[in-house]
Amino acid sequence: MIAINELIVAVFALLGMGFSLVTALGLIRLPDVYTRAHAASKSATLGVMSILIGVIIYFVTEDGFFSSRVVLGILFVLITAPIGGHLIARAAYYSNVPLWKSSVRDDLSQNKEHVEPKKRQDDV
Repeated sequence: MIAINELIVAVFALLGMGFSLVTALGLIRLPDVYTRAHAASKSATLGVMSILIGVIIYFVTEDGFFSSRVVLGILFVLITAPIGGHLIARAAYYSNVPLWKSSVRDDLSQNKEHVEPKKRQDDV
């Protein structure tokens, strides 16, 4: 393997490791479910994609083997991870999980009354 290819693969692997480390620290240190969902969806997506790009480059340059499965894995992570994080945060919001006490903005507060569940006869 040529030295420049090794360097490129190492850069993508280290970049992916860095993003994954930021994700782990964000999940531990951030104060509420909404900011944790943001950290998990954004930086984890970039970390996994960086590592998989490094994998593609490694196998193309080392063995001359191009894996379409890795490309499909990149596309799958790119599409599903941010959407999943968004839906988890929105479900938490509509389940009345409280915001962090120092939050300064609540963009969904205007829409919340439209989504409140109806009361059942037993609750009245």
